[in-house]
Amino acid sequence: MSDNLQGSEISPSTSSTSLGELPEIAGIRLGIDLVSAARRNIAFLRSVGDSVWLHHTSIMVEAVRRYHDFWMPLIADLTLPDTPPPVILPALDVQWVWFCHTLNPVSYREYCETRFSKLIGRAGIFDEENREYALMRCMEIWSSRYPLESFENEASSDSQDSGGEFVGGSLKEGVFKEVEKQRLLLCSMFVEPYRSEVVYLIAARQRYRAFLFMLQRFAREFSSRFVPTSDILLMWLTHQSYPTVYFEDLRALAVEIDLLKVVTLSETLKEKEFEETKKLWDRAFNQPYEKAGGEVPFKLEGVTSIESPLYWEESGTDVNTKYRSMLPRFLLEACVFVRLKQRIRTLQKDMNRDFLRLQITRCHSELKLDKAFSNFTNDSWEKAWHFYCEFGTKGVMLEFRRHGGRCLRGSSLLDTVSFSWNDLLRADSLTLEKEISQQVNVVTSITPPVQAPYLLKCVPDRVTDNSGAMISDVILKINSYRPQEGRWLSRTVLDHAGRVCFVVRIRVGGGFWRRGSETPSAVKREDRIIEIREGSWSYVAGPIGRAPVQRRWWPLQRQRNLPNKVKLHGTFQQEMN
Repeated sequence: MSDNLQGSEISPSTSSTSLGELPEIAGIRLGIDLVSAARRNIAFLRSVGDSVWLHHTSIMVEAVRRYHDFWMPLIADLTLPDTPPPVILPALDVQWVWFCHTLNPVSYREYCETRFSKLIGRAGIFDEENREYALMRCMEIWSSRYPLESFENEASSDSQDSGGEFVGGSLKEGVFKEVEKQRLLLCSMFVEPYRSEVVYLIAARQRYRAFLFMLQRFAREFSSRFVPTSDILLMWLTHQSYPTVYFEDLRALAVEIDLLKVVTLSETLKEKEFEETKKLWDRAFNQPYEKAGGEVPFKLEGVTSIESPLYWEESGTDVNTKYRSMLPRFLLEACVFVRLKQRIRTLQKDMNRDFLRLQITRCHSELKLDKAFSNFTNDSWEKAWHFYCEFGTKGVMLEFRRHGGRCLRGSSLLDTVSFSWNDLLRADSLTLEKEISQQVNVVTSITPPVQAPYLLKCVPDRVTDNSGAMISDVILKINSYRPQEGRWLSRTVLDHAGRVCFVVRIRVGGGFWRRGSETPSAVKREDRIIEIREGSWSYVAGPIGRAPVQRRWWPLQRQRNLPNKVKLHGTFQQEMN
């Protein structure tokens, strides 16, 4: 990194200020609502990812032809000078080609200038009602202008066409290569459900403004390439997908951004490039560059890509609206960064005995994660902890401890700070910084909590009778010693918080049972029934009770089709079989 760059950083007086309060960043104006646009683009990418038919080569060849021969001439004729783009949308396949093409701004601009002598923009259509109107309006215009050309892509996915028809058509071939380059990358990115949360997108937009400021201030002197994190990349790609707005905004910044100065999706990243970007961000804003939900989105050179350890399952409907006895789970991602203060150099002797301990505010009292001070420096931020947890844990606590307290093997507590999830949700960029004992700076960031898959546990319980009451002398006494009819194996289903959600039973015996030689008769396999009762036991005496009233029945032949929320396993499954 050049010496000139070191002397051109932001004034230290502003280094502790939040990004939103820096006048240099607040002054960067964007010509489009990136929060709404990014949310719409995420939904669009998910639609494309779910449309398996769209990714066949023959379909894509036809989509590029429709885009090049029909859509672009149509939208070019409707685009008037100094007016917003017309509010129309083509079919999904053409939308996808158009979106991919705009993500190479230089190539797209040259394409438009070569064919139409002007840059073609996209209209900002963010809500579903306007999107439906834009599609219907486009269909009318398309049918009128191209009566022999279907509005939808009617190519067959069985075709073996590999794109050979592009030979001699360099413009079409170039567009096809752009789509192929983006296809496998974009549809697998930004899939986490928290990406669509407004609070996350607002924070991402703020960091994107800071990224543009770095490009504006340091692009000429910076010897390495700029590497955007995933949240900044989302905003950057969204910005690029509206070409006229993107170029106007860059012109207002008085900066010519060479794509070679920013790592693009299709490139393999060198670790040194990311480290240089982190140092530049730290020096400019005195903050860690990475954050929760803002990791490196690129494949590092020589490193196999690492997927998230968490399966973010998302559904359009919440099963909890149907089964209200289940307690929803809300998960978030958290990152904790640590940096020693300059003055700690004078306390080197004590530092060898000092360490930080992370604990959860609520629940998981046994969790104690320790990091020695020797793991940290005062030159850069170090990622101390990166974890996923439930929103119900309330937050994290960090303890500054020293080995050798009252017990030689123990440690003494010197200071503590806490980070509440609610405070972090209200914080600038979902990030908070605090100081411990005037020796350590700690920055914690989170992603917005989102509903996660349910966790259920099946535990054995007492055998019950036909009515759902447990087999017990207590029940016999309550029933005036009338024998309990039928025998059902019973299991209690608990949620992640230990609360009873369901009582699951299977009928295995019939008849009455009395004291003596008489025993219940076995039920034929075809007559066995699985019964699921929603709610918890109604206890009449200690652990003895009755199953909840609300019930659902499944013949044993249908037990394989049980809903996932009450899937049985272990001993009960063996007994059923």
